[in-house]
Amino acid sequence: MKEVLAIIPARGGSKGLPDKNIRALAGHPLIAYSIKAALQSPSVSRVIVSTDSEIIACIAKSYGAEVPFMRPSNLAQDLSTDLDVFSHALQWLKTYENYNPDLVVQFRPTSPVRFIHDIENCINKLKNSDADSLRIVTSVFHTPFKMWLLHKENLYMQPLIKQDVIAEPYNQPRQNLPEVYWQVGTLDVIRTKVITNQKSMSGKNILPYIIDPQFAVDIDDILSFNRAEELIKKYDGVKFQL
Repeated sequence: MKEVLAIIPARGGSKGLPDKNIRALAGHPLIAYSIKAALQSPSVSRVIVSTDSEIIACIAKSYGAEVPFMRPSNLAQDLSTDLDVFSHALQWLKTYENYNPDLVVQFRPTSPVRFIHDIENCINKLKNSDADSLRIVTSVFHTPFKMWLLHKENLYMQPLIKQDVIAEPYNQPRQNLPEVYWQVGTLDVIRTKVITNQKSMSGKNILPYIIDPQFAVDIDDILSFNRAEELIKKYDGVKFQL
């Protein structure tokens, strides 16, 4: 048996969609869906929220999550990284509680559309491997082989991907190009030692877990928020009951 810690990072500030982590989604604060998914997952041992907001902390506790500490404001800025946030959480838990989990699972509030069987499959897939981490991905329609970089100082644009295998991939039919996948915020599973020792949120060997694109939701504006709400309502009482 391994100790599996779920960490839900939820800072108070948000420019794209103000207060999005506690914005009402189908009758509940957005963060509630990540908390409940983590609590309902049999393999998850403990669920904590890392936040700098007293309001978020209060809401998180009301839905059953722990908030053992308040995140320092310098780790809740626009450019604060996941590594900074998770390193702080793990160090605090080790220092003040002598708690050191085997695996850490990141439940981002902005990706509320999750199924328990996927969470369990992801955790077990990493447990039964030698990989450093696992990330959920989904197939994409717009291939990066046809994307470009524009530099103000250069008159001509440059291809985003340069490689020697396919000549002029931007001139190839999409069917001739490698299938690519987009990492979504639904779930990350990481070995704790990768974060603490390697100072990385992924390590070098990353397992994929593929989900259907219709369930790949990362909320960063009102359109993606509304899309998430439509999915939550569609599956309400089946997979997302609170």
